[in-house]
Amino acid sequence: MSRIEIHQGDITKLAVDAIVNAANEQLAPGGGVCGAIHRAAGPQLAEACRALGHCPTGSAAITPGFALPARFVIHAVGPVWRGGGAGEAALLAGAYRAALALCREHGLKSVAFPAISTGIYGYPLDEAARVSVAAVRDWHEALPERVVFALFGAAAERTFRAVLERT
Repeated sequence: MSRIEIHQGDITKLAVDAIVNAANEQLAPGGGVCGAIHRAAGPQLAEACRALGHCPTGSAAITPGFALPARFVIHAVGPVWRGGGAGEAALLAGAYRAALALCREHGLKSVAFPAISTGIYGYPLDEAARVSVAAVRDWHEALPERVVFALFGAAAERTFRAVLERT
C-alpha cells in the first residue's frame, strides 16, 4: 500500500498533520518517545494532557502539537506486554485504530506512528510490527493520504519494513 511509509528517525521532526505519542493512561510525560514528544512540544503539551485526564489502554486522545512541526499530537495508549495472553494484541490494534479514527474526525491527511508499546512496555518488536501494520492495513475506512511508521533505530526499521513487505 503506497500510503504507508517507513521512516527511521526522530518523529518530532516530521512535518505531518499529527504525530502519535506512545502514551500512558495518565497522559503524563514519560520516557522514550513520549518524553521526546513532550520535550519538543513544550510545557503546554503536559498542561493540555492534564486537562484531558485519563485515557484507557487501547484508546487515544488528541491535543494541539504546540511547538512541534505537527499540528496535533494523538496520544495512543498501548498495552504493557504480559506474555501475549492478556489481550495485548487487541489492545495494541485498538490504540492504532483509535488514532486513525481521530485522524478521520479531524480531517487529517498525514500521520506518523511510533512503534507503540515496544519501549518500556516491553512488547516484542516483531509482534508489535505485525499487529501495528495489520491494524493500519485493515482499517475499514479511508486512510489518511500519508501514514508513516517513524521508527527509532535500525532494528525497528528493518522489522517494520519486513512486515510491511510480507503483507
